[in-house]
Amino acid sequence: MRKTLVGLMLAGTVFAGGSAVRAADVAAGKAKATEVCGACHGENGNSQTENIPSLAGQLDQYIQWQLVYFRAGSRKNEQMQPVVEPLNNEDIRNLGVYFASLTPPKAPPDDNLDLSEKGKQAAVGRRCASCHTDSFAGTKAVARIAGQREEYLVKALHDYKSGVRSGGGQAAMADVAYPLSEEEITALAHYLAHL
Repeated sequence: MRKTLVGLMLAGTVFAGGSAVRAADVAAGKAKATEVCGACHGENGNSQTENIPSLAGQLDQYIQWQLVYFRAGSRKNEQMQPVVEPLNNEDIRNLGVYFASLTPPKAPPDDNLDLSEKGKQAAVGRRCASCHTDSFAGTKAVARIAGQREEYLVKALHDYKSGVRSGGGQAAMADVAYPLSEEEITALAHYLAHL
C-alpha cells in the first residue's frame, strides 16, 4: 500500500511539476473566441451563417485537432487559414475547452419526419454511431454531429465524398461518404440536424 502511494505521489509530481503544459483556461478561450471566431461561428459558438458550423458543445479534443490541422495546412479552408495561423498551442487548448464548455445549439423542430427516418436508416447502414456514438455527440477527437446546422452537414458530407476535405484523421469519413447517394446525404444531414 505504501509503495503504491509513493508511486502515485511520484507520478503526480512528474506530471504536475515536470510538464510545461498548463491547464486550459475557459476565460482566455472565450476572449480569443470573441476576438477571432465569433464573426463567423456566432456568439457563444452558435453559428447563424450558412455553411459555417456551430462550435458550441463540440468536443475539446475535436476542436483542438481541427485547429491544428488548419494551422498545419493539412485541412484547407481559405477563410480559416489566416485566422488559425497566428494561434499558439495555448490558444488552441483554450479555444477547445471554451467551446466544449458551451451548451450545444438546440435542434430545430423536425419538419419532415419521413426524411428523418430515411436519415436514421442511412446512419445505421453507414454505422455512423460506431465513431460518433449512439447519441451522435462524438467522443474525444470525433465530432459532435447531433444538432449541427443541416446545410453544413450536407456541405461536409459532399466535401468528404469529393475528397475536398482531407487531412488529419479524416480518412474514415471519406470512405463512409464516398458511396452515399445525394438522397442519403440529404436525409442523413436532416436527421442529424434535428437530434
